[in-house]
Amino acid sequence: YATGTLSSILNPVDDFNGTSGEVVEFTIAEGDSGETIAQNLSDAGIVKSFEAFYKLLLKTEPAPVLIPGVYSLHANMSAKDALAALLDEENRLVNQVVITEGTLLPNVLKQLADSTKIPLADFQQAVKDPQALGLPSEAKTVEGFLFPATYNFSPNQSANDIIKLMIARTFVALDKANVAPADQFRVITMASLVQKEAGSVEDMYKVARVFTNRLNPDLWSSGLLESDATVAYGSGHTNRWETTVAERADRSNIYNTYLHPGPLVAPISNPGEDAIDAVLNPATGNWLFFVAVNLETGETIFSETADQHAAAVEKMVAWWQAHPEYE
Repeated sequence: YATGTLSSILNPVDDFNGTSGEVVEFTIAEGDSGETIAQNLSDAGIVKSFEAFYKLLLKTEPAPVLIPGVYSLHANMSAKDALAALLDEENRLVNQVVITEGTLLPNVLKQLADSTKIPLADFQQAVKDPQALGLPSEAKTVEGFLFPATYNFSPNQSANDIIKLMIARTFVALDKANVAPADQFRVITMASLVQKEAGSVEDMYKVARVFTNRLNPDLWSSGLLESDATVAYGSGHTNRWETTVAERADRSNIYNTYLHPGPLVAPISNPGEDAIDAVLNPATGNWLFFVAVNLETGETIFSETADQHAAAVEKMVAWWQAHPEYE
């Protein structure tokens, strides 16, 4: 620090006596030094002088770690009280958003807008150009790349900041799973399907195997994934468990895996780490079918043959008949 600063530290300084005034929102920016924070506190009228706070910082052991963010403080605080308040997580203003695995893009954006009070239009604008956000060239939207997690956003973060942070979390997960850049879109796309179709984390690995097997012409000649979840996504009717005959016959739906063979064209949800891992490490087996036979417990039966699957479907139908409230 400068000679003038050292001189001021060695001399007695003015400090408030600990009483506090009106509430003041105070921001610690990324990269702010202790000197900058002390000066900003003084300029905001939170502490009486730069020296009062900076002197306290220098003599406090261990050295305080001040986390960037927006804090709720008061005018006329003693340096000691101000430092204690900045070290108390309860005073850091955050907008907490919980994005669960499998949440669809429009719902993610709505949750973000509702929790942060940033206009939904700002988030919609922020996701308009996937490639500008670093997504693979195949990505036409950011669906699949908004990582599901619990976030604590600062009030001074913009919609662009938030979207970029969530996408960065997805790439961290892909890097952690050792997914090569050339495979990122394929893995996220398949993981989004596994996330929507599996009833539990344990089942994800079997579901991933079923869809992998259906892409193997030696096991499944049609190459059709035949997923109701993909048809529902493309038709916009994602609030239903099943699809209609008409929806499954709609060839204009590019997500219709009953008619369009091969891998799913694009993600249908935002998957988490478990779904990604399941795609990379599917269970070993020759299953070609699966059906949930109990929506309350998530019990799912996996089958290798059409006859086995037909028997499982009978169990599913019986359960539905006994539970009309799920219709």
